[in-house]
Amino acid sequence: MPDQITTSAELAAAQPPELLTITEAAELVRAPVATLRYWRHLGTGPQSFRLGRRVLYRRDDLRAWIDAQHDGPGSTGA
Repeated sequence: MPDQITTSAELAAAQPPELLTITEAAELVRAPVATLRYWRHLGTGPQSFRLGRRVLYRRDDLRAWIDAQHDGPGSTGA
């Protein structure tokens, strides 16, 4: 049984966090933090939520938003 706990802990440590801070999200989308704040204000950026006083982003939501921007009407496709 201790082997399973160690294995699970190792897997959890190896995986990136599911919830990202605004700074981490900005790094992922390669945009300044201020831009993410502005997009949040406009309601045009990736989906986010508040947990206490912190604004957090789910990694899956960020990837979905990036994909939507890539596949959007203004994108150029081959």
